[in-house]
Formats: sequence, structure tokens, C-alpha cells
Amino acid sequence: MSSSSESVPKVFGSNVFNDLVMRERLPKDIYKSLKKAIEGNEPLDPAIANVIANAMKDWAIEKGATHFCHWFQPMTGSTAEKHDSFISPTPQGNTIMEFSGKELYQGEPDASSFPSGGLRATFEARGYTAWDCTSPVFIKEDGDNTTLYIPSAFCSYTGHALDKKTPLLRSMDALNKQATRVIRALGNTTSSRVTATLGPEQEYFLVDKSFYEKRLDLVLAGRTLFGAPSPRGQEMEDHYFGALHERVASFMHELNVELWKLGVSAKTQHNEVSPAQYELAPVFATVNVATDHNQLVMETLRKVALRHHFVCLLHEKPFAGVNGSGKHNNWSMVTDDGINLLDPGSTPHENMIFLVMLCAVIKAVDKYAKLLRASVANSGNEHRLGANEAPPAIVSIFLGDQLSDIFNQLATGGAKSSKRGEELKLGVSTLPPLPKDYTDRNRTSPFAFTGNKFEFRMVGSTQSTAGPMFVLNTIVADILCDIADELEKAENVNVTAQNILKQIATEHKKVIYNGDNYTEQWVEDAEKRGLPNIRSTVASLETIMDNENVTAFNKHGVLTKEELHARADILLETYSMSINIEAMTMLNMAKRQILPACIRYSNILADAANAVNSAGVEASTQKELLENVCSLITVMKDNISTLESEVSKGRKITGTTEIARFSRDKIVPAMQALRKTADELEAIVDAELWPIPTYAEMLFIR
Repeated sequence: MSSSSESVPKVFGSNVFNDLVMRERLPKDIYKSLKKAIEGNEPLDPAIANVIANAMKDWAIEKGATHFCHWFQPMTGSTAEKHDSFISPTPQGNTIMEFSGKELYQGEPDASSFPSGGLRATFEARGYTAWDCTSPVFIKEDGDNTTLYIPSAFCSYTGHALDKKTPLLRSMDALNKQATRVIRALGNTTSSRVTATLGPEQEYFLVDKSFYEKRLDLVLAGRTLFGAPSPRGQEMEDHYFGALHERVASFMHELNVELWKLGVSAKTQHNEVSPAQYELAPVFATVNVATDHNQLVMETLRKVALRHHFVCLLHEKPFAGVNGSGKHNNWSMVTDDGINLLDPGSTPHENMIFLVMLCAVIKAVDKYAKLLRASVANSGNEHRLGANEAPPAIVSIFLGDQLSDIFNQLATGGAKSSKRGEELKLGVSTLPPLPKDYTDRNRTSPFAFTGNKFEFRMVGSTQSTAGPMFVLNTIVADILCDIADELEKAENVNVTAQNILKQIATEHKKVIYNGDNYTEQWVEDAEKRGLPNIRSTVASLETIMDNENVTAFNKHGVLTKEELHARADILLETYSMSINIEAMTMLNMAKRQILPACIRYSNILADAANAVNSAGVEASTQKELLENVCSLITVMKDNISTLESEVSKGRKITGTTEIARFSRDKIVPAMQALRKTADELEAIVDAELWPIPTYAEMLFIR
């Protein structure tokens, strides 16, 4: 692509079977029927699938595609795909290119090797994928291979959801149903559908490929399991929004082009807080499309990074001592006729629909705080949440001055006024006055109102946005359902609505906090308020099967009790497997790289001490250093033995929860002890002998 801005519109969506392509290639009646299905007004008619499939096939072949695949999101957290070619042999011995309607809307990948949480036995292999027509079909180019990708849901032979997309789509239906009921009761007669929207910001690190290949921990675990702090970290605060390094800027340019081709509206890019850390943010889309796009973002980040001799690290905490990476999920609700239900407007105290929606979200977050926390719980995020960086493990809401004032007024019987924004004058004659927002922002809050949306900042950088978002959709739908029940039977809707708002403002004000979430004072204050502070991933995941969660998911048709239990089981098992991989990697590196290097250094010190003594000079410094190194080597050998012992004990434990608890309570502390000793040795051992790249090299060398 050329550097001219005129070429961007031409590139954007060029590999997407989007609305423009559909209008051009589908008969009018087929197009109208498909659009109704996409907009949720009627189910997809299988009778029109053959026509749609043929048009897709012709378009894809013109772009060089030879294969198609159903692209789905199993419970691994990443994506999966099974490729089939368009070729169909003929009796004459040649072939034609075909793609049927059934091949478009239904696939059959082997389901036996995907995580199922006990929903399927290993020998029961059949699974189905179903075309999700609400997310655009696209072409993806991988080297010389070009394939038509069909976003799909994935279920078992018994109909259980085995993926992250199915409950997300179900939650969108639930939210639409309950939100529509509420706005109808409050007098909106023009909107017919409410959709959750999402703009997920993606943080990531870039390290030179040559360093990555020498670090087994990065290759196998995605994070550094050893590493002494760099003499310089992020304390200068000069990397944040700093000038882009030329090599990084070139990477970002190619990344944008690749994403634009796929219809991903990559909008914002900048340096993040930590050295070697960056961020990409797209424009809002429906929560389903945004989730698919974020999967493409993560995949494309990795792919394009390699072309620039970088490796992209998406782990929540690839480096100790500097900021980790999150995925800030900007979530809102929008009607089909363009009304943002979380937009306060110019007089929010008079905007009843906004106030009801705002209070519904507040009540949902407070009531289901443990579930929201569990939706972002994994082994990587455990290093980040509560680790003196945004955000802590305590779920709270930032509203800002204007909405906090209105919320407090509601508790006393009704809002009568709204604080107004001011004009900001900078005292320079050449600079224009700036309209000042009604409220400041709070980067430390885990769930912050930011103008016309909520920013859920707890989501981990490796996570699919589907899990946290179907949880958020469902819990808000649950509260809206209760509100709708009251409004629909009310004799006076306005009075009933005011009473609902007063009750929520009174009972759920404890979850509102506008201060600094990093302070110890907030931890103490939150405990007094009764807000949960669950720092342990395992403890958090153990709350998933609480009765109120089971009831909410089942009531709104998002997950059955069996499907929810399966997810809890998978997440606990994934935690244990991640810890085991990290422990085994640490042992490999410690025994085969770090310990031998330290022993070589001790030999050099011993030889030096002997040589100095032989020359008739007291070798006190060499002996002191030798004693220190040898002492640490002994401790490290003991640490290795302890970790090996705990890993061995862990293999004898049965039960998913029991294994996860043992991993947390025994293996993780043993890993921490081994790392502490190894990092102390790194600060002493000759740099030329140290076998793995250091933090300073990885964070600062470009």
C-alpha cells in the first residue's frame, strides 16, 4: 500500500465479504433475506444458503482462494480452523470448484481433542460448527495459502456449547430482550433492537527475535520465569506516548494494513508505560464482531512481528517489575436506530432511560462482582491484578464527579440538576479555549465510566473478550429483567422508575469509588464496605458455580448448569497446566543453563583466588565472592530439589480443584524461591557467562 491516505479506503475491507460485496453479488431478494438474519430479525433460511455460498466462492476464488474453513473459538481461548478445498472431482477425471450451502452453514470438525470440561468423553468425537452470519466472512492470506474464513459457533453432538462464541451470541440475545423491554416501558417506541458494542484496546510487548529464541521461558510459557531487574525500568516515564522507534513504526504500519484488509478498524497506536510495550485500539463494533476482530488482532500481531524480526508477547506479565498488559474493554449498549443508551446527553438528570441503564449496570457489577472477577481470572492475570498497577482485584466503579453527584441525588429521592462542563483556558493567546469534560478519568479503576461507555480494565491481554463480555451482558440483562418486570406492571411508570433508582442508589453505592485504587487505604476501605478482594485465580474460579450465577445464566439461556460447570473445570485445569509448564520450564533452564553457568563462574573465581594466593597476595575479595556464589549455588540446588519434589507430589493428586489448589499453594511458592536465588546470581555472575538474555537487553535494545 502506498503512503497516501487515499489508498486506505481502497484497502479497508478489501478481504471481507461485507455489505458492499453482498449488495453487488447477491440477488436482491437473497440479500434482503440475509440482511434480516444478520440484523436479528429472522433466522437464516437454509434455502438461500446455496446462492450465498456460490457468490462467496466466486468472490474468494477471484482473490486467489483455494480453500474454505469454519473458523471457531474453542475453550482453548484461541481460534481453530479446519481447511477444505473447493475442488470437486468429476466423472471425466478433472475437477470443478464447488461450495454448497450446507458447507457454508454447517461444518463437522473433530471435537474429541478440544477442552470440554467433561461434557464429552474423548472417544465421542463428533462436533458441529454453525455459520455465524452476524460476523463477516473474510479472506486470509498466510504465505502462499489463501483461504475463505467463515466465523462459526462450535457445539457438541449433544448440543452443548464447546466454544466462547455461542454463549456470547446467547448473551447478546438476552441483553437485547431485556433492554428492549425496559426502553419500551419507559416510552421508546421507535427502537426495535439493543446491541452491546465493544472497543477492546490491546496491549502487547515486542522483543527482538534473537533474544526470544534464547529464552526457553518465553518460547514455552510466554513470560520470563527468571530475570533480575534492569538498571533502568519505567521509572523515567519517558516511554509512555513517546516517539515511535522507526523499526516499531514500520511494524505498526504493516500491522495496520493487514488489519484494514480484514475490516478491522485499527485506529489508535502508541507506546505504553513499560519499555518495549505498545497498544492498539480499534473503533467500536458489535461485541460479537469486536471479539472476532480482537482474535484477528492478536494473530496478526504475532505474524507481522516476525516479519520485522520481532516477537510479540501477549502475556499479562512477561517481565517482572514493570507494567503488565491488559485488554481494556470499552462496552456500551446501542439501539438499532443509533441511540447510545449510556450517553448521558446534555441533561443526564432528566434522561430517564440513561439513568435506568446506568443504575442497572451499577447494580449488576455490585451484585455479581465475584463473577466479573472470575471472568478475568487466569494464571497470567494473577501477576497483574493487585500488583500495584491498573487495576486491583477489587471490583469497583468509577463514575466521576457529574454522575456521582446525580447518583447521590437519586438516593435522596430524585436528581434535580447536573454539574456542567467548563471552558479550559491555558493562558496562551495563540491556543484556543478547550471545552472541559464533565469529569476527569481514572486509570486505576477496574470498571470506569468514560463518557458514553464503561471501560472494563481487568481483562487480561491474552484473553478472548468473549468470556468477560458474555458475563457482563448476562448480569446486566438479569438486572434489566427485574426492572422490566416492575415497570411493565406499574400504574405510574415514572414513579416506579424513580423508586427503582432510589433503591439502587441506596443499596449499591458501596461499589462506587472515584479515588486511587492503588492505595492500601482503598484496600482497607473496600473491606469495610464488604467488597470482595479475591487475588487468587483459583479462589476466584471457585466462585463460578455459586447459585446466583447458575441461576442467572440458566434463566437467560446463556449457559446451562452443565455448560457453566464445564467452563469452571476447564479454567481450573488450564491454570494447573500453565503452572506445570512454567515449573518444568524453570527446572529445565535452571539445571541445564543457569546452574552450569554459575558453576563455571565459581571455578573461574577459585582459579583466580589460587593464582593470586600463589603470587603471594591475599585473595580476600576473590574468596568472599567465591563464598557468596557457592552459597547461592547451594541454595539454588536446594530450590531445584524442592520444586522437583512439589511437581512430583502434584502428579499424584486427583481432582481438578485439588490440583489447582496444590499448584497455587506449593508449586508457585517453590518457583518463586528458585527465581529469587537465580536472579541474585544473575546480578553477580560474569555477564559473558550468563546464558540467557537480560531484562536490559530485551526491554531496551531495538
